[in-house]
Amino acid sequence: MNKTLFVFALLFTSICFSQSVRFDGFIQDEQKNPLEMANIMAINNGTKAMDSYGITNDKGKFQLTLKPNTAYTIKISYLGMKSKEIAVSTKSENMTQNIILDGAGIELEGVEIVREMPVSIKGDTIVYNADSFKSGTEKKLEDVLKKLPGVEVNADGEIEVEGKKVSKLMVEGKDFFDGDTKLGVKNIPADAIDKVQVLRNYNEISQLKGLENDQENVAMNIKLKEGKKNFWFGDVTAGIGVAELDSRYIINPKLFYYSPKYSINLITNFNNIGELPLTAQDYFKFTGGFKNMMKKGGSSFNVSSNDLGISLLRNNRAKEIETKFGATNFAYSATKSWNISGFGILSTSKTDLETKSQTTILESGDQQKSNENTNQKNNLGLFKLSSTYKPSDKFQFDYDILTKLTKQEEYSDLFREQIVQNVATSEDIFTTKKQDPTSINQNLSLYYTQSAKNIFAFEMQHLYQDENPFYNANLQTLPFDLSGYISGQNRNDYNQDRFVKTNKLDAKLDYYYMVTSKSNFNITLGNTYSYQNFNSHIFQMLDDGTRNDLNNAQNNNDVDYRFNDAFLGFHYKILTGKFTFTPGVSFHTYQMTNGQLGADYSQNFTKVLPDFFALYQIKKSETLTYNFSLTNDFTDINQLAAGYVLSNYSSLFRGNRFLENATSQVHSLRYFKYNMFNFENIFANATYTRKVDAIKTKADFDGINQSSVPYNSNLADETFTGMGNYGRSFLKNYKASANASFNWSKFNNIQNNQLSTTESFSQSYTVRASTNYKNLPNIEFGYNLLINKYSGSTFYTDKPFARLDYYFLDSFSFVSEYEFYHYYNGDKTVDNEYDFLSASLIYQKKNSKWEYKVSATNLLNTKYLNDDSFSQFSTRVSQYTVQPRYIIFSMKYNL
Repeated sequence: MNKTLFVFALLFTSICFSQSVRFDGFIQDEQKNPLEMANIMAINNGTKAMDSYGITNDKGKFQLTLKPNTAYTIKISYLGMKSKEIAVSTKSENMTQNIILDGAGIELEGVEIVREMPVSIKGDTIVYNADSFKSGTEKKLEDVLKKLPGVEVNADGEIEVEGKKVSKLMVEGKDFFDGDTKLGVKNIPADAIDKVQVLRNYNEISQLKGLENDQENVAMNIKLKEGKKNFWFGDVTAGIGVAELDSRYIINPKLFYYSPKYSINLITNFNNIGELPLTAQDYFKFTGGFKNMMKKGGSSFNVSSNDLGISLLRNNRAKEIETKFGATNFAYSATKSWNISGFGILSTSKTDLETKSQTTILESGDQQKSNENTNQKNNLGLFKLSSTYKPSDKFQFDYDILTKLTKQEEYSDLFREQIVQNVATSEDIFTTKKQDPTSINQNLSLYYTQSAKNIFAFEMQHLYQDENPFYNANLQTLPFDLSGYISGQNRNDYNQDRFVKTNKLDAKLDYYYMVTSKSNFNITLGNTYSYQNFNSHIFQMLDDGTRNDLNNAQNNNDVDYRFNDAFLGFHYKILTGKFTFTPGVSFHTYQMTNGQLGADYSQNFTKVLPDFFALYQIKKSETLTYNFSLTNDFTDINQLAAGYVLSNYSSLFRGNRFLENATSQVHSLRYFKYNMFNFENIFANATYTRKVDAIKTKADFDGINQSSVPYNSNLADETFTGMGNYGRSFLKNYKASANASFNWSKFNNIQNNQLSTTESFSQSYTVRASTNYKNLPNIEFGYNLLINKYSGSTFYTDKPFARLDYYFLDSFSFVSEYEFYHYYNGDKTVDNEYDFLSASLIYQKKNSKWEYKVSATNLLNTKYLNDDSFSQFSTRVSQYTVQPRYIIFSMKYNL
């Protein structure tokens, strides 16, 4: 494998340094002042193709890579100045020439040159010309984005630009499923894309732009080709294939319509080949565009989920996955001032998981080995309606309502061997998990600009959440001897009902006063109120089928919890030279009451919480940012309920009604540089978090069975994370990057009445390089090293990878991807190797609407993959069975 990658690297290097001529110089105005961000491109007079392009740096310097002995027309443009064309004939030597632009006003030619440029910058917007990066094998937005300099798409479908996560995806200025990036990158057709616009320092509320610190906010807008506007477009795919023991299918119609008045998107997907348009993880983190409106308030009160720990997939890899998915999204401009939009998503999936795992308790070394078969059924529904009324630039009124409906079932049977003090015992365990949670989230916002100096913003959010998780565990052994439990049965059948209801209301009023054009003062008056009710009951099913209710108070919960945070915040933002400073402080008064066991327990106190933001604008595209915050962290009702709760068949939990809040001190530093001159991007960040009075766990282990209760630790938890990336596109057709990240954490808990301090240290290193030719095969190859070091254990994953795509004979596209994994631990007691290979061949005549495709997944028929995790008390090594090799023949009709 290493020899193969060496050959790839040698080939890549030799191609990069093949014969070429460098043409450089400076672009200046008539007073010899350098023109930064001027556009320049070279048109080959013989082929009429653009052979090279560039953008000047802060000194006005440009550099083009041209072919020797070739005649070119060099086109130069700079907004606000007259564009220029010069003739250049190369020889075999490098050339230098300075260019003077005439400041005779704006010409349309300059605009046309920018339109033809592969990459251009206008203010905070980077514009990529999609056709300049396409080679012919691209089928969806994801394929295009991966070829753009400075843009990455991760395995979860999240887009990152210059190291920042894209928070909103739009098409023709309209939200695509409220900005969800995964549905966009996996479904928007590549042939419909004209431009990709990256909107930096993004704020969707125009009145607030510049008042807040929006440096971390990035949005993306897709501009469609002219032939795709005011027309229906999309495609219909149908395919059938074979695996080892059964047949495979996919049906995937997609339909889109965009006009200035309205837009409609329809996406469906029915398959059993592992394609998951929306996973359960995606569903639960899907915000529907709802933002954290209290992020600068200084308090953190998050409503947790009673999701029962239903097993999650590693991307889309499981033993079997069958999916039925349907989604629609619309936007309608009712009037010039009123826009309505919304979406509906329905998803049904059936998943089979097969897992082998080994869990080791850190203190005792006791182990649990298990072989588990799990069957999941997920029915997910998402519905949203939004309204924006903006009669003028001075007033805007928004309302949104998002509803989530879920029905989940999971059935597992496992064979467990527990090794306690070197004595092994085994048994069969059966578990059932069911839940039908519902949540409704509403948002109301008003923005009013009274004058150029006075701006008001009112925002309110309400969350209603109703959860009803049910858990059943059927064991041979007796893990916990609960009060009222009848022992001596052939099987121990534990059952638990839980009912949790939440009503949470956030409201805040912001007033901004523009002191000067470079400074503003912000006053925030806000309040968070939450009321929760938690009911739970444990019961036993006896061998004869009768029910034994465990009515003792310690096995039941009936808890009410009220939380209120009223605060007043002050922030002052000032720009001075290259620096931006925003010091702030908030004054809070807290009231908390939990009622259970026939009595109330209340806490009331006040707190002053400072925060600070600083930005050093080194150059136009080079910044250094520092953030500091002091935050009060509060638990919700789940950790306050004093009755027992079954976490799983070997874990029993009870809350602590006397818990207090934790306080987090967070320092973060971020460096960013994007050089359009040589398409170099560098970014790095580091974050240190110190949490005092943290809510930690006091755990007592009886073998591998754990009973735990939370408490406030007087020892601080610490976390230090960092990430750095260097990427560069060069010689027009090449792109390379190197990335490193780490996460160090120290935790303090109590285990079997002994203080336990554990540490984890995770590191990831990745290097990759790729080509992007129009008429030659394109390759991408790289290497990733993942190191997870936990207390007493270290796990390594070596992962070389490669990708080949080739568009040839004006009709064929071939794409193949290969990943090799070497997974092992420090002492080599775990040492596995496995790899994945996929390939597809597509035939589509030029200008034909029909496409024919043969694709194969898991060609090497790999059976499983490995993973590891750390829980502060134990380490877990897992092996997951994946889908077998299958081959699909499909046809697609492009509308």
